Amino acid sequence: MKSPLLSLPGAVPAEGVDEGVAAHYGDLFREQRALADGAGFVDLSHRGVVTVTGADRLSWLHLLLTQHVSELPAGRATEALILSANGHIEHALYLVDDGETMWAHVEPGTQDALIAYLESMKFFYRVEVADRTADFAVVHLPAGSIAAVPDGAAVRETPHGRDVFLPRADLSSYAEAHGPAAGLLAYEALRVEHHVPRLAFETDHRTIPHELGWIGSAVHLQKGCYRGQETVARVQNLGKPPRRLVFLHLDGSDVHLPVHGTPLHLAADGPEGRKLGFVTTSVRHHELGPIALALIKRNVPVDAELLAGETAAAQETVVEP
Repeated sequence: MKSPLLSLPGAVPAEGVDEGVAAHYGDLFREQRALADGAGFVDLSHRGVVTVTGADRLSWLHLLLTQHVSELPAGRATEALILSANGHIEHALYLVDDGETMWAHVEPGTQDALIAYLESMKFFYRVEVADRTADFAVVHLPAGSIAAVPDGAAVRETPHGRDVFLPRADLSSYAEAHGPAAGLLAYEALRVEHHVPRLAFETDHRTIPHELGWIGSAVHLQKGCYRGQETVARVQNLGKPPRRLVFLHLDGSDVHLPVHGTPLHLAADGPEGRKLGFVTTSVRHHELGPIALALIKRNVPVDAELLAGETAAAQETVVEP
């Protein structure tokens, strides 16, 4: 869905999976600094919005999700995953319950597959699942923002800010009252700075939660059975994940950032050396310069100098080996 905020001055459309909202509004670093200072907002109206209502919604979702939600208090934000039978990540949900409805926003274009799975698991439970993407848009207010939230709006309060489920018809008027708008590139730069993984960026078809540090924040280890739990428990109790998320400081002299999928090698082996992993997200940060997240083999030394393609990269540990 194309956001009406693409008509704002300076708006440059995002591409790929984030198509439909602005990548930036003409000044990437100014927009980042504004968010870091708690000002402005980010248009996330391209994300899918799914609701679950009904008396059994919490107990039913508790059986399907990796997170403990059976007693989730109203207004408390959480996040959860849906795994395959083999423990691989299929969906990431960002949740809040308002006392009557569980609200979730999900990656753009994933809501149809998510809803199809949820519908297949309803059985006799008193729940209703709905795609509300056409009716509601997600707006992100950064940490420290004093912007007002419309009465009755569902809000996810997190350490990094608030996600507001805003009626889509109110998006333009909200922007006028609570600007300046910051583009998605600014939001992504802060996400990478905070080491926050994103589905289909930091994940591939075989990613398990341990590799990205999602144990605890999105996966509860003391809850009942859910699909893929056997893999989670086995890796947690008996082994180590095959890969780990790292944060990279990239050589700032290179004009181009390494794109998603760029292979990682030991610097000592050169760009033709053995592939050790790949870049997942790379961004330009207003203070840190070019930075990235990447997945690498668990046994790569934490102090090893790397090459992202031909770009020098120094790693910081996110997930311990």
